Amino acid sequence: MSDASSPSTRSPLRVLIVADTYPPDVNGAAVFGHRLAKHMTARGHEVHVAAARPGPGPDMVERRPEATIHRFRSFKAPTHEYFRLCLPWTVEPGMERLVDELQPDVIHVQCHYMIGKAAILAAQRRRIRLIATNHFMPENLDPFLPFPQWFKNVVSRNSWKDMSRLMGLASVVTTPTPLAAQTMREKAGFENVLPLSNGIDVDYYALRPGEDRPARDHPTVLFVGRLAVEKNVDILIDALSRTDPRLGIRLEIVGDGEQRDHLRAQVEELGLSDRVEMRGHVSEGELREAYLAADVFCQPGTAELQSLVSLEAMSAGKPVVLADALALPHLVSDDQNGMLFAPHDADDLARKLDAVFSLPEAQRRAMGEASRDKANQHAIGRTMTAYEGLYCGADWWETGQFFEEPPRRR
Repeated sequence: MSDASSPSTRSPLRVLIVADTYPPDVNGAAVFGHRLAKHMTARGHEVHVAAARPGPGPDMVERRPEATIHRFRSFKAPTHEYFRLCLPWTVEPGMERLVDELQPDVIHVQCHYMIGKAAILAAQRRRIRLIATNHFMPENLDPFLPFPQWFKNVVSRNSWKDMSRLMGLASVVTTPTPLAAQTMREKAGFENVLPLSNGIDVDYYALRPGEDRPARDHPTVLFVGRLAVEKNVDILIDALSRTDPRLGIRLEIVGDGEQRDHLRAQVEELGLSDRVEMRGHVSEGELREAYLAADVFCQPGTAELQSLVSLEAMSAGKPVVLADALALPHLVSDDQNGMLFAPHDADDLARKLDAVFSLPEAQRRAMGEASRDKANQHAIGRTMTAYEGLYCGADWWETGQFFEEPPRRR
């Protein structure tokens, strides 16, 4: 397979990536969209991205190193800190105009909601090759819907139906993990869903020749991600308060979100201000340093379809303590590269943290090496080669094999 950053041997394509969330948003789907654009551009393809404008104002175009970004007029979601909504009566005509202007060879949607729906319908009308990737489950919307649970259940069922109706029009449907693919088959009725990892640059987070590992003054467990309800960072903070005080474990939290004030109040209430550092958003270089300096990584989230941050920590050679929920168990071989804990159970998480931090340094280092071996299975070059094949006409059948067809420009 060709390297993710190397020019492709295939004929250049014009690719339109359509995303409901894209940088400056900070989440797994936005990171994947950015990396996809960057690597496809590096392979010699002409890449355009259609996404919501991150603030008020009319449609606009950005020229960025990874792609040309077409921003559609959007409105702030009333219950989410940064998510923007593109209304159908504005985004659908705008998408029609954009597709007519670009005449892309392939459209790759990352969602089936408003902006994704507009792109799916535009692709279908013009018989443009369509690839669809699903990054989350409709139930993930629950924390942001101010309705009773019975109504949220109705919304979830309808969202699954819409996913089936819209993404079912694609030539190939992908999702990051086998578990997510199985769920889509069961709840949305898809016959074939290709589990295709989002991919990570496993070498970026590893120590380089001659580089010393950054040091922390105390044993450190690291969390990276949005400070959102479903990430359950409050469970991690609670667990920290229950760990063996003789171990002196500290917690470093990288990321920001709507739960920040609640979490700060929890830290103060538990008397952990000297043991918890909330760093907010950091630069890419500072994030890399945080992974390398930490002793253990923890992901307490229960809505993870893959968890790129867990894979990044694993590629940095860290033992991981992850919630036994959704896709996270696929990343852990218990007692080999980390441990699983019962979701929402602070006592169990505290026990697992105590167990890992009580291990001899050599054994923790061996667990970190096992983590890196697992992360290598998600090398981004493999992911980008697979998507490039899909763009060029490969298909997905029940055997799980790709069958090449000649690309067809329109």
